[in-house]
Amino acid sequence: MLAEFWHYFRQNRGAVIGLFIFTTIVIIAILAPVLAPHSPSMQNRGALLVPPVWEAGGTWQYVLGTDAIGRDILSRLLYGARFSLFIGLVVVTLSVTVGVTIGVFAGYFRGVIDVAVMRLMDVILAFPSLLLALVLVAILGPGLMNAMIAIALVLQPHFVRLTRAAVMSEKGRDYVTAARVAGAGRFRLMFKTILPNCTAPLIVQATLSFSTAILDAAALGFLGMGAQPPTPEWGTMLAEAREFILRAWWVVTFPGLAILITVLAINLVGDGLRDALDPKLKRS
Repeated sequence: MLAEFWHYFRQNRGAVIGLFIFTTIVIIAILAPVLAPHSPSMQNRGALLVPPVWEAGGTWQYVLGTDAIGRDILSRLLYGARFSLFIGLVVVTLSVTVGVTIGVFAGYFRGVIDVAVMRLMDVILAFPSLLLALVLVAILGPGLMNAMIAIALVLQPHFVRLTRAAVMSEKGRDYVTAARVAGAGRFRLMFKTILPNCTAPLIVQATLSFSTAILDAAALGFLGMGAQPPTPEWGTMLAEAREFILRAWWVVTFPGLAILITVLAINLVGDGLRDALDPKLKRS
């Protein structure tokens, strides 16, 4: 099974490259305390806006330069990877858990439950995701945890709709009928018989939601509604560097590149997962 999956996954070269990059980012995040040359919050008032080492005035002490209050950008980027991956993991876990549970009930029972759930999901999807997350954070209060909760609520309709559609497609099949005749209860049918056969599209959606969560969290941090300073989160780093864009390009460029590379790598992996898990897209 695993060998077959890898056979189809590796045919997408972009996905393999994305997996390599993402794995590297995960390792960097885990080893951030070892790899970072300085503490992410340590300030050096004698080294304000020091350029990267290859620029005039740069120093090997601060390879990627420093920000406006003398903090090492490389160290903050390394620790920022931890926050971004943590945000993605928490948001996807919340979205999948709640969304899949609601979707299974809606798809299995149909009727009033299904109509009520789907109309609520339609209302949520009618709003731009970032705007809705911004409103929710404004209600809950600024902060990293509230930002993650808001993003999870915004992303969960995608899992509800996917799960509902998959359950509706599967519940009429022979193996479900056989399990029902054998005496399986409703919860066993829903979560042990039907749900395991609906996982392929959910895995792909979870991967893509991971990158969306990182982007939305960075956007909320940039707007001052996500992680709060001095947290070394990439969106917050961009927000703190706005006024120095013209005279210190490195304070904005490197956090922006970190977001770009991470999100691109995750999206490439998601594309490869779609090709490997969807039988219709498998090449003989």
